[in-house]
Amino acid sequence: MNMASIGIICIFSLIYISAGTATAPSAFVTVQCKPDHVGQYGQQSLLECVVNATQKDVTIRVVAWKKADETSLLVFNKEKITTQVPGYMFAEPSWNTKNMNISLLINNTDSKDEGGYVCMVMTDRGTANNQTRLKVRAKYNKPTIKSVPETIIENADGSLACTSSGGYPEGRLRWFDEHNVEWMKSAQMEAEKTQSGLFKLSSKLTLLRGSIFSKYTCKVYNANGDAEDEVTFEIPSKQEGREGEKEMNSASKIVAPLVVIGSLIAGLLLVVIVYRRRSQQARRPSTAPLMSDHQAVPYIPGDEADDHQQMDIESQKSLA
Repeated sequence: MNMASIGIICIFSLIYISAGTATAPSAFVTVQCKPDHVGQYGQQSLLECVVNATQKDVTIRVVAWKKADETSLLVFNKEKITTQVPGYMFAEPSWNTKNMNISLLINNTDSKDEGGYVCMVMTDRGTANNQTRLKVRAKYNKPTIKSVPETIIENADGSLACTSSGGYPEGRLRWFDEHNVEWMKSAQMEAEKTQSGLFKLSSKLTLLRGSIFSKYTCKVYNANGDAEDEVTFEIPSKQEGREGEKEMNSASKIVAPLVVIGSLIAGLLLVVIVYRRRSQQARRPSTAPLMSDHQAVPYIPGDEADDHQQMDIESQKSLA
């Protein structure tokens, strides 16, 4: 038993004496706690502890849950809860002095909840205490990769930047090439603890010309060394670039003749239209002298050219 536990026992003794009766720690009463617990960030965490007694009909007088740093979280004394930090409560909502399950429930687990806890209990048959520990875990988000420059090709210098956030505790980013060989010496990783207590990981992989592979994979590992997620970045080869250029050249060779043919067809159509209009305009005035002086010309309303022709014929008749 460490000094912190002894100090808490002394405080408990004073509380119990003030309640009316002092009872020394007894082997007839024990507190059994699961030594380690794992809680997920943002979810509920349960610290399991129960009271065991060799005698029946035991009544609990005092229960106190504290952090290892002596911070009181939940205290029950004199038939009521005297201390309760928001977010901490008995696991059983209808808990009473005959209920031996004194487990602590933590709502919305945070990174600051990680650490040791002490549970102490006083009964009408004796006192006891025990300790437990909570480990907080948060899964990292899927990594993302950005390249500098935006398009990296073979035989050219460049770099890849991989980032992943939202994890706890501090993890690690690792790089692998297409042959699943890890690149450690060329990578530099940084871990930043954000205001939420979670970590943001970033890693930069330097690529030198002549040593660039077609694929690079960035994997994120948690604090236990287990891979949680990954992302792969593919680098276009020079051959792919040449094939792209060939396709563009082939398309240009097809499109260029089509443009020329289309232009020629449009030019020919324009010439035909102009020729037909000029032919029509040249034929209309030549018909007037072939008509006799007394030949009637039918009149069609709305035709301006024919109106002028009719007026010319009538003028010739009057002069005769």
